[in-house]
Amino acid sequence: MSDRMRVLAVVPYPYDIVPGQRFRIEQWQPLLERDHGIDLTYVPFLDAETYRLFPLRGHTIRKMTTVLRGLARRAGEVLNAGKWDAAYLFREAASIGPALFERLLARRIPYVFDFDDAIFIPQTSEANRMFSFLKFPRKTDAIVRHAAHVTPGNAYLAEYSRQYNPNVTVIPTTIDTDKYTPRSKEESDVPVIGWTGSHTTAMYINEMRDVLADIAKTHRFRLRVIGAGGFDAFAGIETEELSWSSATEVEDLLPLDIGLMPLRDDPWARGKCGLKALQYMALGIPTVVSPVGVNTEIVEHGRNGFLASTAEEWSARLKELLENSEMRRRMGNAARQTVETRYSARVQVPRLAEVFRSLGKESNRR
Repeated sequence: MSDRMRVLAVVPYPYDIVPGQRFRIEQWQPLLERDHGIDLTYVPFLDAETYRLFPLRGHTIRKMTTVLRGLARRAGEVLNAGKWDAAYLFREAASIGPALFERLLARRIPYVFDFDDAIFIPQTSEANRMFSFLKFPRKTDAIVRHAAHVTPGNAYLAEYSRQYNPNVTVIPTTIDTDKYTPRSKEESDVPVIGWTGSHTTAMYINEMRDVLADIAKTHRFRLRVIGAGGFDAFAGIETEELSWSSATEVEDLLPLDIGLMPLRDDPWARGKCGLKALQYMALGIPTVVSPVGVNTEIVEHGRNGFLASTAEEWSARLKELLENSEMRRRMGNAARQTVETRYSARVQVPRLAEVFRSLGKESNRR
């Protein structure tokens, strides 16, 4: 008899599109299957067409139709979930409505609930504000409560989770260190400062406008912005904007000499799992980050990167790195070592596998 475990991955998004889902369960899947005998079957709520449609204003009828199709499909998947040993649930089973599917799922098989953002804080995009009445602010509380185990991405999310469930294991967001590998490059006379993100987080790089403009008065550099979507170049700064692509994300990041991760210190930002910083660091790129949430655990100030709160601190730290290529090299090496020892998929996947196996044992006792 095979001792392989079959897990139903109940996810919101199509495969290989959304960073959170890609850097958590999608990245972990090959290691789970090869090294731990855990096979995953994905059932996304949104199809690719619906995902592309949702950020756009209007298209109300099409959005409603595709969501209704998703609800019908999800109902069938949950009702037939007993064919699997356990389930993995990322963020939520459906984009709208209360935690009905999660309650039904828990009655059929145990599920591990995984999340990497402060999704318990109500947020609705401007493009879909008319659907806000279909969001349930306390939904995440119920999802956590019904889970057999919860795997939040950081201590802030874990503290919230333990209010409703004692079975909590922090699994940080990780990097595939076989894919993300530093490469030697010729030192350039014009260092590259870079940022990667999406249109929803572009506000953070826009808030760096004055700092970077001030630095540009005395230091020459290029700014590379990836994935912002319609980024307005900063006056007086040589800037290149790239569209994000999973196929080219490593190649697009490699030319960076310094990585940026500015954040506002608010409850939503405290729930973030430091993905940008980890991407830079895995490639041996020294990073300057806001000391918000998990960033203070990932970045050891002065060793593998810098923490900066005020405009004056950001300016001083970036100037220091621009002026000192040896410091950039030393910090970059320490940053890579940090990722290899604490934030690589190879290090963290065995811990997740143990959580899955514990769910399988619970399922067998039912």
